[in-house]
Amino acid sequence: MERRSFIKNAGMAGILAAGSAPAFAQGAPEVKWRLASSFPRSLDTIFGGAEFISKRVAASTNNKFQIQTFAGGELVPPFSVIDAVQNATVECAHSAAYYFFGKDPTFAFACTIPFGMNARQQNAWMYHGGGLQLMRDFFKDYNIINFPAGNTGAQMGGFYRKPINSVADFKGLKMRIGGTGGLPLQKLGVIPQQIPGGDIYPALEKGTIDAAEWVGPYDDEKLGLYKVAKYYYYPGWWEGQAELDLFVNIKAYEALPKEYQAILESACTGALVDMQAKYDALNPAALKRLIAAGVQLRPFSNEILAACYKASKEVYDDIATKNAKFRKVYEPWKAFLAEEISWFQVAENRFDNFMIAAARMSQQKK
Repeated sequence: MERRSFIKNAGMAGILAAGSAPAFAQGAPEVKWRLASSFPRSLDTIFGGAEFISKRVAASTNNKFQIQTFAGGELVPPFSVIDAVQNATVECAHSAAYYFFGKDPTFAFACTIPFGMNARQQNAWMYHGGGLQLMRDFFKDYNIINFPAGNTGAQMGGFYRKPINSVADFKGLKMRIGGTGGLPLQKLGVIPQQIPGGDIYPALEKGTIDAAEWVGPYDDEKLGLYKVAKYYYYPGWWEGQAELDLFVNIKAYEALPKEYQAILESACTGALVDMQAKYDALNPAALKRLIAAGVQLRPFSNEILAACYKASKEVYDDIATKNAKFRKVYEPWKAFLAEEISWFQVAENRFDNFMIAAARMSQQKK
């Protein structure tokens, strides 16, 4: 009796197992996409966002939905990935939207603009402040739907061959700077140049540029920028955060089964969290190594920050008067940022400032 009961139950368990785990794989179509990144493969953080999405999607679909990742330049040039998605040369791309501000400065709101939001504020704006819908309305004109899929957090102000002691030191400075950060600096005399990550070191080494910013200590160390420029400034006021997105061709996305769409979106959200966490975990030790290697860490003076803030406001207010698409996003973005700052200055700012002071006191007592 016990033997018959065991066989019956074991048989039922086998039927249930056969009808559950493999069921998704059996009925799901095989989909193969190509993803063009704007970033070099050597940067496990920022290029790693694309790899995270690819691995998560494959694991969630029993390898039925596969996304092959290509680093910047392997399939298309780093700054041409949006065109590739728009024209369906590839199904998707992982990049920073502000690289394409030359097409329309509105692109930058899906990444960052000078003296804008920090990472948490950006997430709040995108997911609960109407930002994501505003940007998706904009991207429709490019046959694209976007998904936040990474963030660097607040960035550094870059490496300089010579000290930047005053606003006058910007005059004639040839600087690699991505996105819209170069616009206000240009008003202050800087000659901005947008150069892909993998090409920054040679340009700085050869003297083609005098300064360069990329992301922060971990990535900057990997690029070797400290070997040819010793002055390392902070903060990167043009990037209080930098959102990375997965840009997907709308037709390719709509052709996906609903389950795959949900899995893709979930993978992008996972990449958003993972990238920010990875930078926050790796940057402290990297900064210590850079200082030990002789890097001189310096803050931008209040005078410099004030001049840059004023120039930034002038640039974007001017663009808003001429570009209706930009204005449509800029006005609600600006209002939301004001509300976020009014909140962050209460609990967040007080807590952070106390923790910094407490840590310094603890170090002094040792």
